[in-house]
Amino acid sequence: MVAGPVAPGSGWPGDPADARTPVAQSAADVRELASTTDSLAELTARQSVCRACPRLVAWREEVASVRRRSFMNEQYWGRPIPGWGEAAPSILIAGLAPAAHGGNRTGRIFTGDRSGDFLFASLHRCGLASQPTSESAADGQALIGARMVAAVRCAPPDNKPMPAERDSCAPWLTAELRLVAPGLRVIVCLGAFAWQALWRPLAGAGYETPRPRPAFGHGAEAELRAAGRASLLLIGCYHPSQQNTFTGRVTGDMLDTVFARARARASEQSPA
Repeated sequence: MVAGPVAPGSGWPGDPADARTPVAQSAADVRELASTTDSLAELTARQSVCRACPRLVAWREEVASVRRRSFMNEQYWGRPIPGWGEAAPSILIAGLAPAAHGGNRTGRIFTGDRSGDFLFASLHRCGLASQPTSESAADGQALIGARMVAAVRCAPPDNKPMPAERDSCAPWLTAELRLVAPGLRVIVCLGAFAWQALWRPLAGAGYETPRPRPAFGHGAEAELRAAGRASLLLIGCYHPSQQNTFTGRVTGDMLDTVFARARARASEQSPA
């Protein structure tokens, strides 16, 4: 089994990039490459090969080379995690960043670890995922009416991205929000980091963001508007991290309530 990150276009299931995909080497490159495409497919390809943050590049690739013992015989994705799910979602699920041995291994955000299993069990119960688990990029999992993104697209050391890394990555999220905005009705923010990180990209995508910023909390809501679009509802949700799920700070019922609320609101707001 080859250690290290997957080369673009080498056959990984769902890989959006190939050897011709332009690579961002700096924050300025991210801004340029994110703003110069109106294709979601091309945007995700560019996201998936980004090398703008040296600390994150070094960490994600080290993890993909050393690997955890339980996954020693698996190839790790080891690249930035692009948004995935439906191309025209009514619900967007946004979180902090990929896990080192979860999304950084599987190539899909919020999959491949216990936290992902907990999350997908709820999404499946609420009709937003085709299967109750998601363990690899080739397992047939599909989101239904939904899309997943991360505020920071690379796995960070200690799961703690630096402010500059969050800001460097923000144009990818701004561009993705712009491209999915026509049908978007709800964003579920998994954790306080995602809640705070979304405000600037939302403003960049044309939404009127409130001041003062609404405080994050489980079940917290904020209504946003943009010219010529239906209103957008943000819903806060405790992140289904292993610490939160093991201690009972977030339960399956709590997640179900949030996702059921999101699905009901998306249905109410969808054009006839």
